[in-house]
This record gives sequence, structure tokens and C-alpha cells, in this order.
Amino acid sequence: MRSVLDPFQFVVIAIAGWMNQHQQQVVDYLLEENRVLREQIGGRRMRFNDDQRRRLAVKAKTLGRKLLARIATIVTPETLLTWHRKLIAEKYDGSASRMPGRPRTGAEVEALVVRMAEENRNWGYRRIQGALANLGHLLAHNTIAGILKLHGIDPAPSEAERRRGENF
Repeated sequence: MRSVLDPFQFVVIAIAGWMNQHQQQVVDYLLEENRVLREQIGGRRMRFNDDQRRRLAVKAKTLGRKLLARIATIVTPETLLTWHRKLIAEKYDGSASRMPGRPRTGAEVEALVVRMAEENRNWGYRRIQGALANLGHLLAHNTIAGILKLHGIDPAPSEAERRRGENF
């Protein structure tokens, strides 16, 4: 193990220490400046617009609650982190793109259901459902019934109704 630093390591450590001290002095100055500005405002409540809240919240989140407790002078750390939580909640809120109810069946599948029903008049909902499943389209029989009703196609007669019709 080497116990003596080579000159390059010594220079790097010295510069890093100087930069850290310089940054700390800048932070101390800005904290004092904030205190002076707060004294000038007095007890009045500060009002922020949405952009200002967003900018403060993003910066505050990177610092963390403990450090904010030491340096935050305009608003409390809880307020800053609450703003950040709301900002994230808005980002992932999909309510603008949501619509009520289930999404409609695709036009292509709907056309296929209508075509099967028209070409095979004696097929019922369940038979059409099975044929669609063989083609890779999974639909409920009630969905098929709704599509046929929407297009004015009557359901296929049941087996008992077909037998009665043949007797006449």
C-alpha cells in the first residue's frame, strides 16, 4: 500500500476541497439573502404561480426532507414535497383520455360478425362466437348479439323453432 499521495491525487483533492468550500459559501450567501428578503416581506403570505411551484418542487425533491428542513426559508419542506407529489400525480393522470364505458369493438371485427351472420343464416350467436375464436377474435356472445341488433339482423332461430317451421 502506498501511504504517500502522488502529486496528481493531491491536486485533485485540493481542488475538490476548494470547490466544496466555494459551493458552501454560495449556499450560505443565498440562505442569508433569503432571510433578508423574508424580513422585508414581513408576515405576509407569499403567493406562487404554478410554474414557480413546479420549479421549487423539482429542486426540492432532489435535496430531500432533512436538507430542506435546514435550508428552506420560503415554504416548509412538507409543502414543497406535497407540491412535488401533486406534480407527479398530474403527470400520470390519464383522466383526460378516459371515456365512459367499454371501448367499441373494432370495425373490422364488427364487419366480420355481420358477414358471418348474413352468409350463414342458421348460425346463432354461439356458433359465430366459435368461428371468430378460430380466427383469433375473442368476443362474448352478448357482444355478437349487440352487433347483430345494431345492424338490424335478427338472431338465428333456435333448433326447436327450426323444427316447428319445417312441420308447417
